[in-house]
Amino acid sequence: MKIQYLGTAAAEGWPALFCTCKPCMLAREKGGRNVRTRSQSIIDGKLLIDFSADTYWHFVKNDIHLDEIRACLITHAHEDHLYPLEFCNRRVGFAYLDEGSAPMLTVYGTKRPVEMVARAIAGAAEDRVRVQELERFKTVEIEGYSVTAIDADHDPHADSVIYIISDGKKTMLYAHDTGIFPESDWNYMLDKGLRFDYVSLDCTGGLYAQYEHGHMGTNACEKMREKLLAAGLADERTVFCLNHFSHNGGAIYDEIAPAMAPKGFLVSYDGMEVEF
Repeated sequence: MKIQYLGTAAAEGWPALFCTCKPCMLAREKGGRNVRTRSQSIIDGKLLIDFSADTYWHFVKNDIHLDEIRACLITHAHEDHLYPLEFCNRRVGFAYLDEGSAPMLTVYGTKRPVEMVARAIAGAAEDRVRVQELERFKTVEIEGYSVTAIDADHDPHADSVIYIISDGKKTMLYAHDTGIFPESDWNYMLDKGLRFDYVSLDCTGGLYAQYEHGHMGTNACEKMREKLLAAGLADERTVFCLNHFSHNGGAIYDEIAPAMAPKGFLVSYDGMEVEF
C-alpha cells in the first residue's frame, strides 16, 4: 500500500490565514516542507481521504485525475476536512465527463458529513456523486479495501471517526482528528487481533502544545505508539507517521522532523509518499 499526504495542516493552514505569529513567519521564510495546506490524503492513488477546501490545489500540484476517483472517505464534518459545495463542480456543465465510462464518485462517512454532502449536491450532482453512510465498527468493502470507521476522541457534533484500512495484505490506521483513542477502539482492535503495518497519528499540537483530548501533541503520540506496541497491535516493522499540524504547536517541519526521528516517527509534509 502507499499513502500520499496531499495536505498536512490543521484548519487554518500553515502559514495560517491572517496570522503573523513567529511559527507562521518562519514557515514563510523557510518555505518548502514547512508550508502546509489543509488535511487530505490518498491511498494507492485511488482511495481519497477527506475533501478539504484545498482539494483543487492538491490535484493540480500532484497531477492526480479527480475524475477517475471512485471513493472518498470523510473523517468528520469540519470544514478543513469537508468542503461539500465543491462536489457540485462535478455536475453537468461544470465537468465534462465521458458519460459512458466516467465512474460514479461515492462519498462515505458517518451520518453528519454524509448529510452535508447530500444537501450540497441536491438538485445539482446526484447523478454523478452519491453518498453512503457508514456504521462505526462495521467493516465495508470499498474499491478493493476493507474499511472500518471507529471512534475518534474529537468533536462529537462533527460525527468524528478514524479509519482502519486494509487491502488484504497490509493494514493501516488513519487517526486524524483525534486525541488519545477511546477505550471502545482498543477493545475492538484487540478483539479483532489486528496488527498495523502503518499508523498515521494526529499531531496537531506538535512539540509545544501537548494536547491529549480532541487532538494530540508529540507526547500523546509517543504514548499511543508505546501502547500499540505493548498490545501487539504494532511491532518493529510498523511505520509510524505524525500528521495534521497547527501553528499553535510551534515547531515547523525543519524542527519537528529531526526531533521525532530518533523516537521512531516520520513527519509528514505536503506531497509526501510512503509505501509500506
